[in-house]
Amino acid sequence: MNRERYDRGLKIRKDVLGADYVDAAIQNADDFNRDLQGLVTEYAWGEIWSRPGLARRDRSLLNLAMLTALNRPHELKLHIRGALANGVTKDEIKEVFLQTAIYCGAPAAIDSFRAAKDVFKEMGV
Repeated sequence: MNRERYDRGLKIRKDVLGADYVDAAIQNADDFNRDLQGLVTEYAWGEIWSRPGLARRDRSLLNLAMLTALNRPHELKLHIRGALANGVTKDEIKEVFLQTAIYCGAPAAIDSFRAAKDVFKEMGV
C-alpha cells in the first residue's frame, strides 16, 4: 500500500461520503473484506477521485449515472449524499436520472428516483 495515496483517498472519501460512514466502513471491516476497504480507499478515492481532470461535482454526476446503469441502489444512495455534498442540486440529480431513463432504461431510472426520494427525505432536502 502507498500510504500517501491511501491518506489522500481517505480524506477525499470522508469529504464526499461523510466521516461517520467511512469510519464505520473501515472499523467494521473484518479479515474477509478489510483488503477491499484498503483497495477502494487507496485507488478509487486516492488515485482516481484526486485526479485534476474532473471536479468532484462532475465525478459525482458521472457516478449517479453509472450506478443507475449498473443498478446498484445501495451505492447510489451513498453517492446521492456525496453528490449533494459536492454541490450537485436536487434538480441536477433529477436531470441525471431523466437522462438515464433514455440511455439505461425506465426501470433503472425509476429505481434511482425512488432511492433519491428516500435520501432527500432522510436529509431534509
